[in-house]
Amino acid sequence: MEKKVAKLRTAVIGAGKMGCIHSKVYSQIPESDFVGVADCDADAAKKLAKSFKVDGFGDYKELLGKVDVVTISTPTITHCEIAEFFITNGVAVLIEKPLAASTEEGRRIVQLAKENNVVVAVGHSERCNPIVQAMKRLDIEPKFIEAHRISPYPFRSMDIGVVLDVMIHDIDIILSLAGGKVTRVEAVGVNVIEDKEDICNARIYFDNGCIANVTASRLAIKTERKVRVFSRQAYLSLDYFKKTGTVIKADPNIDLVEKIKKLKNSNKLNLLTTNWAEMLHIEKLDIDDKEPLRVEQESFLQAVMDKAKHPEVTAQDGLAAMECAEMIIESIKQHKWE
Repeated sequence: MEKKVAKLRTAVIGAGKMGCIHSKVYSQIPESDFVGVADCDADAAKKLAKSFKVDGFGDYKELLGKVDVVTISTPTITHCEIAEFFITNGVAVLIEKPLAASTEEGRRIVQLAKENNVVVAVGHSERCNPIVQAMKRLDIEPKFIEAHRISPYPFRSMDIGVVLDVMIHDIDIILSLAGGKVTRVEAVGVNVIEDKEDICNARIYFDNGCIANVTASRLAIKTERKVRVFSRQAYLSLDYFKKTGTVIKADPNIDLVEKIKKLKNSNKLNLLTTNWAEMLHIEKLDIDDKEPLRVEQESFLQAVMDKAKHPEVTAQDGLAAMECAEMIIESIKQHKWE
């Protein structure tokens, strides 16, 4: 007999592009009983809902009593208000990144979640990227991280700058990898299209000695999402977009390094005939092909059903990313280009 899967009543708030994607995934997950879509544009909500044969609502409050969990995929400035309504009514929420429009609002969401014992997850779906999941399994201790995330102008999330829109993905990943507390940041940024920064470069310093250099742009002519991680255990070169990664491990090379040192000291090392690449222990990262948003939502639903578990990115994680992002934005203001 086939085992019956426990289900949670799920809904999506926001009928835009991300709302459509979240709706599709909720309609496919066994643990999800997808019941509805809400949006202040009632026609848009009903149109999206109709494509999944669920109910559409023009007011998110109409979902109360019909759902166990909701995903909030609306403009950032509305996150806190909507989250507060559901959290205080005992409904678990997954909030698209960033957590809120300010760290003050982010802290309020975290506090409400704690007071009401409600699971709150944040949609940093890049943390669920197969590349990042594979990198986590290596269990390394980074000393330097370099990330680039650039793309053409997306014509969305225009209410926030590139730091909260794009760079925050890498900020979240870097915080999860670095394992230390941010001590200071140095950043520069330029606004071109809107009155908020469209390009930014930031350097983040941690109390354990790790340093991260992060670049984000939404004015590039191509899309590139890459990260390089330097540690004592290994060097990683990863491409989020292509879902490929290379690992150069240090431990298997120790004997070779000692041999090279001896040859160099005895003047027997011929640099012209030495092929360094052939001497390195290079591996391709073992990467699965799971859809990041599905991994994110499954983790969220499992945490709601089993309080001993945690969503992939918690509200506290989302707040930490926001606090770092606001430090970067403040540094941009201090180094404003005239």
